[in-house]
Amino acid sequence: MASCAVEGGCATDYLAIAISMLSMILLLSRFILPFVVHKVPRTKNSGFWIPVIQVFASFNLLLSIVMSVNFLKFKKRHWWQSCYVWAVWFEGPLGFGLLLSCRLTQAFQLYYIFVKRRLPPIRSYIILPLILLPWIAGAAFIHMKQPLNPRCHMGAHWIIPVISLHTSYVSALVGFTGAVRHIDFRFDELRDLWRGILVSASSIGLWVAAYVLNEIRDDISWLQVASRFLLLIMASILVLAFFSMSSSQPLLSQISLRKRESREFGSMGEALGIPDSGLLQQREPAQVIDPNEPLDKLLLDKRFRQSFTAFADSCLAGESVHFYDEVHELGKISLDDSVRRIYMARHIIDKYIVAGAAMEVNISHRSRQEILTTADLAHPTLFSNALNELMQLIKMNLAKDYWSSMYFMKFKEDASMRSNDREPEQMTGWNFSPRLSSVHGADDPFHQEHFCKSSGIDVHDSDIQLTRNGE
Repeated sequence: MASCAVEGGCATDYLAIAISMLSMILLLSRFILPFVVHKVPRTKNSGFWIPVIQVFASFNLLLSIVMSVNFLKFKKRHWWQSCYVWAVWFEGPLGFGLLLSCRLTQAFQLYYIFVKRRLPPIRSYIILPLILLPWIAGAAFIHMKQPLNPRCHMGAHWIIPVISLHTSYVSALVGFTGAVRHIDFRFDELRDLWRGILVSASSIGLWVAAYVLNEIRDDISWLQVASRFLLLIMASILVLAFFSMSSSQPLLSQISLRKRESREFGSMGEALGIPDSGLLQQREPAQVIDPNEPLDKLLLDKRFRQSFTAFADSCLAGESVHFYDEVHELGKISLDDSVRRIYMARHIIDKYIVAGAAMEVNISHRSRQEILTTADLAHPTLFSNALNELMQLIKMNLAKDYWSSMYFMKFKEDASMRSNDREPEQMTGWNFSPRLSSVHGADDPFHQEHFCKSSGIDVHDSDIQLTRNGE
């Protein structure tokens, strides 16, 4: 026992390493499998790379403990085996500090979007390094002072400031979570935050006890072996508890493998429970369509809108019509239901408005900036100017070609059959393009490629005007 306690390689050491490897496999599966199973395209925004950084930080944390606390029996002959590489940099700024900084960034974004009801003023790739700065400064200070002994242990007078830095970040996470606790989240963000805090706080309590015993009482062999075993096990529990899909990609979390329900949501409108959202029902009545009617009025008919969208997709120009459809869904949400309106607005912004979005629409720079710098994401006129611009483009281009297309012929045929009380052979939809119709994983409330100004515009007024025209 005394030999392996100093040099490493005890049976409990290998058991702890096996458990930590299992936890990493589970963590990777929770992150990768939803993308593989549901074929969700990989995005470039914070909804994808923040979870990636969390996985990276989790791996660094576990590996740093294995390398710095004598779990394995090996000689430290190279610079990269140094205590300051693993016990200071990988365990601190690149491990625990980076892990908590990611969750603090997510909590900060939740607070700004749902409490302040506007986009965060600082982009995630800027705020994350800022939150991480104290860890980098602390690691640099320890590296300069060189307080570690050959066994990577530091003196007792270093324990208090190191543990204080750890607990201060957990306290900050608790503070942000408490600030958003009154929000009625739709995708379990708050539950996951509290669950992560509860489990991780318990883990950190035991982890701190093991850490202190491992650092101070290095003369008791069995205590060294037991404390480092507990240290690695608690870290393995911590990384699993901190990872959450709902905080970064809420719609993907809703359809992920963790859900028991077999139903999958094809759109954010369906996931939010917007009335009459999603595909047409088999027995919905068909309306007589007059091509001489204004396009604004015709698009209010769901069957016509679906046919017109399919035609636009076939021309590889369906972004504008999809945008109209989702803004129309937003108009169905009550103005008093600000949380659902914010979810839907963020989904539309991520999917259609931000530069490089999967279905970026062709609108003026002024309209785009008015949306990205809005002071109220739930404002009833957030997308009005953008929609008016796109409707003009649709009328000048797609609408003229639609009337002579096979899509319109099929629409008239189906409408005629329904008006004669004869159902078509099957409702196959309108052959939507998978490229344009798939649910993207960028539906998180955190993406923030934008600047900070105050304004607000939307489509609710446009919906009112269209409804009046329909009357």
